[in-house]
Amino acid sequence: MPPKILIQFDTDASASTFDGVVAVDSGVDHLFRHGSVTPDNVTSLVHGAMFTRGGEALRSTAIFIGGSDVSVAESVFKKVKSCFFGPVRVSVMLDANGCNTTAAAAVISAGKHVLLQGATVGVLGGTGPVGRRVAEMSAIEGARVLLASRSREKADEAVKAVRLRLSAQQSGPGIDAIAVANSTDAAEMLRQCDVVIACGAAGVELVDAKTLGDAPESLKVAIDLNAVPPAGLGGVAAMDKAKEQNGRIVYGAIGVGGLKMKIHRESLRELFESNDRVLDTAEILAIGKRIASGN
Repeated sequence: MPPKILIQFDTDASASTFDGVVAVDSGVDHLFRHGSVTPDNVTSLVHGAMFTRGGEALRSTAIFIGGSDVSVAESVFKKVKSCFFGPVRVSVMLDANGCNTTAAAAVISAGKHVLLQGATVGVLGGTGPVGRRVAEMSAIEGARVLLASRSREKADEAVKAVRLRLSAQQSGPGIDAIAVANSTDAAEMLRQCDVVIACGAAGVELVDAKTLGDAPESLKVAIDLNAVPPAGLGGVAAMDKAKEQNGRIVYGAIGVGGLKMKIHRESLRELFESNDRVLDTAEILAIGKRIASGN
């Protein structure tokens, strides 16, 4: 087979060094990196990937879509897929700002301690790209999801978007919007949850340490995906990994980071198994579950 070529489409002016390093560590032979990629300029780049190799050799070329603006990256992803026809295509993966691999690592980590089927998962900062994917993945796993935002209107919009993405998949008991604007709201949400996953903006505390500590024993797992102080969940350190705290298990951002990196690398490797892989939320979750199960 020809050497493996990964073409990195980044929506930022400079393609992510992080994503480039992970690509090399995943075993690609050549990495082509493009910055400032938009839906308007990506078509010719995709055609260059599609028409230079034929037959079985097509599987040796793949596309990775990244960037800090996940909504723009999603538009690029959609445009890339529209360029393909029949068997003339290459595999493609979306993980802008680590949205899919981070969410998968968080949901899988929670599932090590709680059976997600039928559980209630609270998603703080649920309107952001990682929060939406945590909500979607939790629903795929059969959980009831409470998607929280300071604004009920924004939470409602996010729930509508996640439900739309879930419409073609088997989902769990449901996903509902909830407003969490203060510690009283947070305490009420935590009373309803078996798991809480904080996906808020860097350096923003969503639940203070006292509120988290006072949550009932029914809250079994708390995961914070914010690595920048202050923590999104008060009292949870970035390095915490399956640490017992106040009668529950807690993870910090770096605590789930090891699994996130394994999922990222393995997803890139699987792009080259055929020329028709499309890796987004559900597919990357499935890869992560195989990694976690040791298969």
